[in-house]
Formats: sequence, C-alpha cells, structure tokens
Amino acid sequence: MLQDGSVQLLCLTASSGVPLFSRGATRQLPFSVIGSLNGVHMFGGGQGAVLSSCETERGGRVVWKVFRDSIMLIAVSGEPGGGVSELQLRRLLENTWNCMVLVLGQDELVNARNVERLKRDLRSCYRLIDGFLDRADDGMGDLTHCADCLLAPQPGPLQEALDAFTRAADSEFGCLLVHGKVVVATEKWWRLAPQEVVLLSALVRTFGGSASCDHPVFLPQGSPTVPHRLLRFQLLPGADVCVLCGPSPSLQKAESELVACFWRPLVDALRGCLALAGRCLPASVALPSDVLALLLIRRESARAVSTVRPRDTPSPAPGPTRLRELLRLFYAFAVTRYFGPEEAGPPGEGRGGDSLQEDFALGFTHQPLHCYLVTEECKCYGLQTAQHQLYLLTPVSVPTFALRSVATRTLSALTGSAGL
Repeated sequence: MLQDGSVQLLCLTASSGVPLFSRGATRQLPFSVIGSLNGVHMFGGGQGAVLSSCETERGGRVVWKVFRDSIMLIAVSGEPGGGVSELQLRRLLENTWNCMVLVLGQDELVNARNVERLKRDLRSCYRLIDGFLDRADDGMGDLTHCADCLLAPQPGPLQEALDAFTRAADSEFGCLLVHGKVVVATEKWWRLAPQEVVLLSALVRTFGGSASCDHPVFLPQGSPTVPHRLLRFQLLPGADVCVLCGPSPSLQKAESELVACFWRPLVDALRGCLALAGRCLPASVALPSDVLALLLIRRESARAVSTVRPRDTPSPAPGPTRLRELLRLFYAFAVTRYFGPEEAGPPGEGRGGDSLQEDFALGFTHQPLHCYLVTEECKCYGLQTAQHQLYLLTPVSVPTFALRSVATRTLSALTGSAGL
C-alpha cells in the first residue's frame, strides 16, 4: 500500500468514517483503501471484536484506535522487516489525539456538528502532528511519554530565576527549555501529566522565530475543556522560558517588565546549556568509551535523558541518526517483552489505555531486570532498577559478557555525577 520506510496517519469520524485529514507519506493511500481500513474495523466492532492492529503479508503494519467514540485514527506503516514497531505506531495515535485536544479542546472534537468546519480547524494541528510523525528532533519523549531533559552544569541559579519569574507572572507553572528539552521547571509543572509536558515542549518547538507568543492550550488530562494561556519568551536562539497562566499578566507586560529583569544576569549560564545540545549531559559526566548511545529514565518522576555520541572519526559503528533509530527500536523491544513502560492514567485513554506487553512477557513468573540483544550493527543492553531504566547501545566489538559491566558503570556515572 505504501512505499518502504513511510508511515501514513489517517483521521476519520468514528461514526460515519468521513476522512478529516491524512498526514505522512508523500504517496497517499487511495480513498478505496482508506474506506476498507475503516470498514473492516467497523465490521469487527459489529461482531463484538475490537480490531487494534494487524500485519500485512509484506511486513507493513496497520494500527487503529477510536478516541471518545468520536475520532478514529489509523496508522499505516509500509516498512517491512520491523523497521517501525507497533508500539511506535500506537504512540503516534495517542500523541496525535493529544495534539488535537491541546490545540482545539476536547469539546470541539467530541461534539463537532459541522464536519467541514472541523476539517478547517484541524489544519492548525498539522505542524505539531507532523513533528511527532517525522521525529525531526532528537528527543524520545514521543515514544517513552517521559519528559526529555537536558542536565545543566549548574542548575541552581536557573531554578531560582525560574521560580521567581513564574511567581512574578502570577503563576505556579513555569519551564525553561533548551532546544525543546527541559532544563529546569517549577514543582507544579512537574505535576502535569508526563504526556502534557512532552506536548508543551513539542508545541514550543513549532513556534520558531524570536517573537514572544501568547497561545491558548488545553491540557489533555488536566484541563481538556478549559483553555489556559501559554506564554513563551525566547531568551536566546534555542532557549525559551514558558509560563502557564490565567488572564494576567498581559504578554506585553511580562515581556517588557519581567523577562530582562530575571534572565539577563543568566545569559552566560544559558549559553552553557546551549553548548550541551545533542549531548544533554554536563562535561563532568564521564561515560565509558564503549557507549554509543543511551536512554536513561527516572521511573518515579517520568523524566528522561538521552544522548548519542557524535562520530568524529571513521568507524564501523552506525551514524548518529541511525543510532537514534536503533535506540528507539531497542526501547520498544525491551518494554514490550521484558520491562514494561511506566504507565499511569485512566483506562482507555493514553497512558495505561492499552496493554503494551506482548504475550511473550506474560509467561514470566518474575520481573526481568536485565536484557540484551545482539544485532549486526550494534549490541544493546537494558537494565532496570527500582528507580531507573537504562537502555544502552555499544559497538559489536564489545564482548557480550562485558555488556552488563558497561551498563552498571554507565548507570553509576549518570546517577553519581549527574545526580539523576
């Protein structure tokens, strides 16, 4: 149906199957195929069966999900050989629904009376949805539903400035982002649902430019029907401070009276954070030389940091882009077979709505703590403790028996020097 390596996202009304939009692959699916995908799901529902996913004879995948009995989303992957996991497609559907709620509000989607108007309104979501579909950034939050973080060398002054700035803006919800990754945030910001933190960071990345923004947003879990104001100010190119607030202060007042007052003394600290883009770890963190890429999740707080080492010398190891793809695939492999993601949320919606673990995992009588995978491109190792999950990629040349030692030394370096 699709070219290899492409993913297409379809959105239809759940009751009548009217197409609302299609995003993704340049080669669009014919209307007859879209109708068949909707029809087979409706037929299953009429027979008391819920069709959630299937795999084609040529290795492609199709995943369906209906949200609030109003919107049906379908993800179609044309890549054979497991290039896109089912978990990634499920997350794409969840993220797309949350994007639509964030921008339009739940009532506009559930109680839409005019389909043509809804189609026009949904265009305002395209840029945000396309960001999740294309994965143009180097974050992992769209897949893990954990906030992507950047660890500043000296976060104390930045945290103090953010807390004071947020209070001055009559709010308790503030966040400092560098290239879309959270550097510091207020206590109330961290109390937002992890998916909401990921969504807001993604939304800020779509703004672009240096102009300040006053954007209405609905929180998919915390406030899906009542909007809040998201104020965004660019401190330096790539560094943004955001506040969720009520009717006051005005954008002009906050920009003219508060931004320079609180953030001008910290320009050097902000530049230090910008210099860490890509690595996301301070220089004080010494990783073992065998680490090509890693993802570390702090389970209780749903915060994560990931990094891919640049390849500055000729090497048989994959390049940074491929390493990020392999890291995503290994995460999906590990959580669906061994560890299980850290899920919490109302049944049927977003986190916790579907069982992500395969039948293979249900056969265990214990909770696995380690797993590894050997491929032609790299070796992968996963480690789980009560506080963390660590996913690691190493060169093929690393002996398999040494992977556990590399992983434990990496975890020690991250939790010691970085304080994760």
